[in-house]
Amino acid sequence: MCLVVALVWEFSFLTDLNSKTTNFFTFCSKINTTFVNVELNQKVLKKLSREFYLRSDVVQIAQDLLGKVLYSNIDGQITAGKIVETEAYCGATDKACHAHRNRYTQRTRVMFEEGGKAYIYLCYGMYHLFNVVTNTQGNADAVLIRAIEPLEGIETMLRRRNFEMLKPNLTAGPGVLTKALGITKDFYGEDLLGDTIWIAENQLAKENYEIVATTRIGIAYAEEDAFLPWRFYIKANPWVSKK
Repeated sequence: MCLVVALVWEFSFLTDLNSKTTNFFTFCSKINTTFVNVELNQKVLKKLSREFYLRSDVVQIAQDLLGKVLYSNIDGQITAGKIVETEAYCGATDKACHAHRNRYTQRTRVMFEEGGKAYIYLCYGMYHLFNVVTNTQGNADAVLIRAIEPLEGIETMLRRRNFEMLKPNLTAGPGVLTKALGITKDFYGEDLLGDTIWIAENQLAKENYEIVATTRIGIAYAEEDAFLPWRFYIKANPWVSKK
């Protein structure tokens, strides 16, 4: 009788151990898959180099950013979208730029660092706007990312925006795209060569598209500079915030 009980107990123990072991390896497999996917994303879509951002022509960079992929890895959630609309701002001469005439403040200080940093500020007390700092240290230029076309982590984007279905106003606009990507002022000054926010070449989707150049939005205060054709977008793309 004791032998039977012992054998039953041993079988039960081994079965339970095997179940736990299987669950453990399943858990590890899921973790490994996550890391593999993150690594794959970063390897397949090569990050832009520091040299890309250090160029002196912010207007050209604003155009070159179209078609590139903006990534965020916030709280372990990777989201990404193709950049379809941008605006250029030049600190030295542009009255629409926060750093016009090299105005150095607590808000603009990151604009004076070397290119490839995130300049994020709050607009109307509710929208976090994401800008890419360009040029060399001491030259305060930046490109505002105005709209993206969702590519990855769409379910996460929908949840962050409280959307039930995918539609253009999910990320068509500088204030809503940051919410979808989880980007806030907490990431002010983030290095775009890191693994939290970065921009990559869109090597998986080579395409030909026409770039539209027009005036920027919401800068009537900039006098004659308000008429500069420094807003750029991909023609006929439905994710552009304003045609």
